[in-house]
Amino acid sequence: MKNLFNNTEVAFALKSNSEVDRAYYLFEMIKREPLVKIGTAVTRFALRTHLPVEGIIRATVFDHFCGGINEKDCMSVIEKMYTKNVHSVLDYSAEGKEVEEQFDLAMEKTLNTIKFGTEKTSIPFAVFKPTGFGKISIYQKITEGKELDDHEKNEWKRIQERYNIVSKAAFDNNVPLLIDAEETWMQGAADDLIESMMEKYNKEKVIVFGTLQLYRWDRMVYLQELHKRAKEKGFKVGMKLVRGAYMEKERERAEEMNYKDPICETKEATDKMFNDVLKYMINNINDMAVFAGTHNEESSYLLMDLIEKENLDKNNKRIWFGQLYGMSDHISYNLAKEGFNVAKYLPFGPVRDVMPYLIRRAEENTSVAGQTNRELELLKRERERRKI
Repeated sequence: MKNLFNNTEVAFALKSNSEVDRAYYLFEMIKREPLVKIGTAVTRFALRTHLPVEGIIRATVFDHFCGGINEKDCMSVIEKMYTKNVHSVLDYSAEGKEVEEQFDLAMEKTLNTIKFGTEKTSIPFAVFKPTGFGKISIYQKITEGKELDDHEKNEWKRIQERYNIVSKAAFDNNVPLLIDAEETWMQGAADDLIESMMEKYNKEKVIVFGTLQLYRWDRMVYLQELHKRAKEKGFKVGMKLVRGAYMEKERERAEEMNYKDPICETKEATDKMFNDVLKYMINNINDMAVFAGTHNEESSYLLMDLIEKENLDKNNKRIWFGQLYGMSDHISYNLAKEGFNVAKYLPFGPVRDVMPYLIRRAEENTSVAGQTNRELELLKRERERRKI
């Protein structure tokens, strides 16, 4: 099985020759950091000044990394992936809005996804970001133990209500809910709120999942303490595991404000943290459920080995592999072909509103050179196999 992820015929079976070419040239561009910086600056300027660039964006980077502009627009992508047993997590990815109406819209989008999940086995999860449901400044003040003013108290109450509304809907409809993680300086408030939802709705099985960013050196201790509280109070722990998405921002802030860097010192330490947490969760799988969000081949092989070692079914519903749409198809489709549970995060939303997400994807791929080079190597091999 150690060469499982080299099978490009399976990985790119759903891509036409032109889509393979587009992906190849897109990652070639992303590999070049100066091009990404220039491209993102030009894109931001064009959108800010309302230049007619949305069509170009839609035909290139948007269609590669996103499912569509709305839920209906995503359905052809969802159905196509499901022919290969790859599921979808519809992710409303509009970012940067900080008004109550937008928070309510994000909640409605999440409720719609839960409804979709009751109707389609291809959509096994719903998902939202904490800052999609409320201002980061509110989470931050609570995390830092600061007093809220009366207006902020009302806003926090609305945030709590949104969490409870979607968590209850997930529980009532038996559709698990993934809640993302964000910056450390606001995450404490989100973690506490997520734990309160777990305590309420994860009595019999895991419905509510938090997220562990495992480039943080404190996350194993946090998980162990959460597990202890869960056993005492009689609820189960659900966690999505990721390495993390805010490293440069976290390190800059820690240096600027003179506090201990919350990020592991090395990439190797992050990889060890991810793998150790994965082992801990599988060893305690009767108390837990895990969504392993990883583009790392070694971690994926490790999880396969742990499932076999524990004599668990490949399609045990407490264990999922997850990757982002537009990336790591060699992992997703080869795992699905072997019978494991696999889901792709499928971002959607208006092109203009999803641009912050797309820019972050491009910047992350540029900073993780090994990831981009691996994508290029596999796409090049597939182009040669197809003789295109």
